[in-house]
Amino acid sequence: MKNKRPGWDEYFMQLAQLIKTRSNCLRKAYGAIIVRDYRIISTGYNGTPHGVKNCFEGGCERCTRRERGEIKTHEYQESCICIHAEQNAIIQAAYLGTSTNNSTMYSTITPCSSCAKLIINAGIKRYVYFDLHHDRAGLDLLKKAGILVKNQT
Repeated sequence: MKNKRPGWDEYFMQLAQLIKTRSNCLRKAYGAIIVRDYRIISTGYNGTPHGVKNCFEGGCERCTRRERGEIKTHEYQESCICIHAEQNAIIQAAYLGTSTNNSTMYSTITPCSSCAKLIINAGIKRYVYFDLHHDRAGLDLLKKAGILVKNQT
């Protein structure tokens, strides 16, 4: 029987898919992982900040209202307190004092515009994703900044 060892991009994307299972968001689960020199330096998933009740327990009023059908999908996004997976991965690296310069981020989705700005300024040089976010501006911004972007589906 031949060994079906995954390539690095496939391997790290599988880990990002696993990481998203820790999400506590009512809406959808996302995961991200930052890697440098084939070593994991940080991970992140979407959900409420530390010390705040989990989103699926009512911690984010906006997500709760959306689940009840009181607001539409993209309404009042600025009032959502959930942190994106990419943001959490960058924050965790900073919290631990680990540089993200010249690293690769693997994410289960392309970044929104806000996350793209953080990725660029965090020095991440390569972005590998699985699904497309409705906001294509984030992906366009990464490309404008010279970040290598790859789809891993």
